[in-house]
Amino acid sequence: MFENRTRVLLILPQEAMDRARAYAGRATMELKLPVSLQIVLRALIEEGLKRDGHATFLANVESQARAVRHQRSMTRRKRAEEDRTNLRSGSARDQSGREPRKRPK
Repeated sequence: MFENRTRVLLILPQEAMDRARAYAGRATMELKLPVSLQIVLRALIEEGLKRDGHATFLANVESQARAVRHQRSMTRRKRAEEDRTNLRSGSARDQSGREPRKRPK
């Protein structure tokens, strides 16, 4: 079916997955053909990419990019705060979070 394929891990909100599953069910009934979630997601991606100049599509891309950026920023801040807390409490851990090796006597 597809000569040139690539595998992708896609993480989506549960609401989006539920809507896509519902669409797959409706399409199966209407077309009288088995329509999988993968088929629906592939079609949505292909159709979305055809609308690259569409303002709504671009706004959605921007919203998701900002959300990812915010999430990564918060994760970095949390790690930095944890590192500072570990140093203040006298914990002798290196950056990887492991105890340093003890030297033999």
